[in-house]
Amino acid sequence: MPAPNPQALDFLLTRRSRPAKTLTTPVPDKATIEKLLKAAARTPDHGKLEPWRFIVLTKPALARLATLVGARGAALGMEEDKIAKAQAQYADADLAIAVISAPKRSEKIPQIEQIYSAGAVCLALLNAALAAGWGANWLSGWPSHERDFIRDGLGLADHETVAGLIHIGTETSAPPERPRPDLAAITTWLDK
Repeated sequence: MPAPNPQALDFLLTRRSRPAKTLTTPVPDKATIEKLLKAAARTPDHGKLEPWRFIVLTKPALARLATLVGARGAALGMEEDKIAKAQAQYADADLAIAVISAPKRSEKIPQIEQIYSAGAVCLALLNAALAAGWGANWLSGWPSHERDFIRDGLGLADHETVAGLIHIGTETSAPPERPRPDLAAITTWLDK
């Protein structure tokens, strides 16, 4: 029989992201962030390619990125409310960690598996932060998919993309539970 870890399972069955706009200071210190990154880096990674990396964004970097969001949105002719919403994600944050999908050339490991691994890193980092008692949320938004923004703002290479921005901080209010999927509607059992 397997040795159960009821606390870990209970955490997974009850975990709930905290809206980024409800997060504030204090934020984790460098040693805590490194521990969370270490946990996230234990994500399944076929071929041990490490097709992802992290960029830790502190308040000054987030303020710079908020300004760049405004410039890029204006250059793209976007509506002001869409720009403002995206800017707020950066300007109002105190800490975010960008998980960068950085696929490696491989004859054995398909690129899609490497991209999935980067997504798994996002969830692992989110869960590590929540398990450590922090509030956390996984966001993206149009700037994280806009090539000039991610090149100029984050220094990403042409083959790299943002898998997600994990906002971490102290929660100011616990969110209510939300409806969860109907397992019977999304599960198929194949017995033969």
